[in-house]
Amino acid sequence: MARQGAFIFGCEGLNLLPEERSFFERVQPWGFILFARNVDTPEQLKSLTAELRGAVGRDAPIFIDQEGGRVARMTGPHWRDWLPPLEQVAQNKRQAVRAMYLRYRIIADELRAVGIDGNCAPLADIATPDTHPILRNRCYGDDVVKVAEIAGAVAQGLIDGGVLPVMKHIPGHGRATSDSHKELPRVKAKERALRWADFMAFQPLAGLPLAMTAHVVYEALDAERPATQSPIVIDMIRDKIEFDGLLMTDDLSMQALDGPLSLRARASLRAGCDIVLHCNGVLEEMQEVADACGPLSEAAQARADAALTWRRDPTPIDIAAAEAEFQTLMTGRAADG
Repeated sequence: MARQGAFIFGCEGLNLLPEERSFFERVQPWGFILFARNVDTPEQLKSLTAELRGAVGRDAPIFIDQEGGRVARMTGPHWRDWLPPLEQVAQNKRQAVRAMYLRYRIIADELRAVGIDGNCAPLADIATPDTHPILRNRCYGDDVVKVAEIAGAVAQGLIDGGVLPVMKHIPGHGRATSDSHKELPRVKAKERALRWADFMAFQPLAGLPLAMTAHVVYEALDAERPATQSPIVIDMIRDKIEFDGLLMTDDLSMQALDGPLSLRARASLRAGCDIVLHCNGVLEEMQEVADACGPLSEAAQARADAALTWRRDPTPIDIAAAEAEFQTLMTGRAADG
């Protein structure tokens, strides 16, 4: 079998094109990621995930961003809609951990039904008054201990539902005051403040199988390079946060990064990321990335293999009962004071 590539790719539309199929068969991406452009009906989505795995000839992981709220690639009428996480947590703070577990256990059930077995959640980013609106209501709160606890419950809900969690955006995106989709955020906070707040939220989650980097410059650590491309920050993630799972970049095509895609990819891998994420499904760009990256390194392949050992059959659940419990927690918020 061909070696697996050090990249996760998207595709253009609702079905796999012949040229995409032959490209994926040749370059063997480790996994795939889907977006709203790839989503129509449950039947179509189930067919697409089967096509993607068929193209590489193995049970490749397929990811999606299904946080619920504003970031949801699968929406009504076929799938449930949710409040933004920050709003849901605020409705019943005392029961937030259980409610968020139930939310993501239900989401996992929907994902598995269409062949998706990876979700880019939980977020362990800490909300601040200045957090950019692109991120703020996707966060779980402003308290490090509580955010870590809720993020752990989110991850467990996904794992129990047979879905791999991808923790993001390590080592913390909450202090960013600009949108990394459009420009490179710079965080000026002192290292001590970062370690005891933003970075600390990830430490209780360091045993999770996968994480996604932040395209953010932390000037106290590396004033020149965003975390995704900074050996200093990646070393800190490995040594201080002690995350030893598979580390993927955020989307390489975001405007926070500059230069040709090939250079973005190489810089990320050279810094210590295991695998790069390219999301827009443009075949010519994917070709450039695949040529730049090549196969997974030996260490990255070991982490990738270890991550897949977290895939398991869902634990039994009565979805109707889970929904009823969730609604009770949400409507019982008056008792929260």
